[in-house]
Amino acid sequence: MPIAAQERGGQRASAPAATGPAMTLTIPAFPDGGQIPVKFSQAAEGAAPGEGTSPAMSWANPPAGTQSFVLNMHDMDVVRNRTTDDQAHWVVWNIPATASGLPEGVPKGPQRSDGSYQVSATGPVYRGPGAPATGPRHHYMFEVYALDIKLDVQPTADAFETRTNVLKAMQGHILGKAVYGGLFRRPQ
Repeated sequence: MPIAAQERGGQRASAPAATGPAMTLTIPAFPDGGQIPVKFSQAAEGAAPGEGTSPAMSWANPPAGTQSFVLNMHDMDVVRNRTTDDQAHWVVWNIPATASGLPEGVPKGPQRSDGSYQVSATGPVYRGPGAPATGPRHHYMFEVYALDIKLDVQPTADAFETRTNVLKAMQGHILGKAVYGGLFRRPQ
């Protein structure tokens, strides 16, 4: 549910003036907030451990001045090393400003043919949802950011360090953002 204003001292603050339609993110394979199909998870038949098939996604209404996009997919229910870090399922950065989405089944590899980079806790590949069958469904968030620059960040051997570097480099350069969520737990 979008939040138009935050409460401050018991009063609602004014929302910033809209400069155009809101940026949106759509994943046709499942509804926002719905169950992520097994096909896009680590539990899919034939999926390598810690991998899976990435779902197709599209975004619309990027703000004027967008120079690149960043996609951050993460599992919000995982606590990593007693920190605020969660599980890095897929970070793709320096997606060209001309892009309006990503196709299904993005191939593995640190650098994509369009010049963007990708990383996950598994390596340079999409890491599908993998919450255990014996626990609660996990909340997986797909966040796409429109930036006013291309990031000067190279992948490192540590996916969490790379994600931290990407998120830090984004600060002060975010023009817009869209979020899409899904739930997943491995089948019994």
